[in-house]
Amino acid sequence: MKIILASTSESRKKILKKFAIPFECVAPICDETPLTNESATDLVLRLSHVKAQSIAKNYAGTDTLIIGSDQVGVLDGEIVGKPHTIDNAKQQLLNSRGKAFYFYTGLCVINAKTQNMSLSYESFKVTFRHLDEAEINAYINKEMPLHCAGSFKCDELGITLFDKLEGDDINSLVGLPLIRLNKIMIEMGYNPLLLQP
Repeated sequence: MKIILASTSESRKKILKKFAIPFECVAPICDETPLTNESATDLVLRLSHVKAQSIAKNYAGTDTLIIGSDQVGVLDGEIVGKPHTIDNAKQQLLNSRGKAFYFYTGLCVINAKTQNMSLSYESFKVTFRHLDEAEINAYINKEMPLHCAGSFKCDELGITLFDKLEGDDINSLVGLPLIRLNKIMIEMGYNPLLLQP
């Protein structure tokens, strides 16, 4: 049995390693541009499915599980992307001060042998502290979160930015909902605890 993570994300790879089972990472083929008027939840569901399906079609009929995931952040009702520049990161964090920031993480698991598919999403809420500019600048300089939606890495120094975290699985905030994935894998007959390392 083969497990494929349809991602090249180091964060997702690190999370899936917690299961202590062998897996491969394969880059999915996916245009991540949101559709007109597409909601955050519809976006992550669609992209998770597209990512997993782009890999699954190459493994049809084989004993393979393909895992696709996608995540977006929402602040003040607007989808927030990756900042890419220091100025954008600073602006995102300034805009987030004292506010609730919502993350939606889609998950698609496809059993290539049976063609069974599970598609879902997890939500997670982070509430930012009232950060001053010195704190924001120091954080950006120390961690350079330029490729992270919302301009922070919650599994590292970014944890210092928050007043509160609310959700069922901290892993979903980082990018892969492991509790949900575990349940899906068990339902599909692949219990991570019983798989050979």
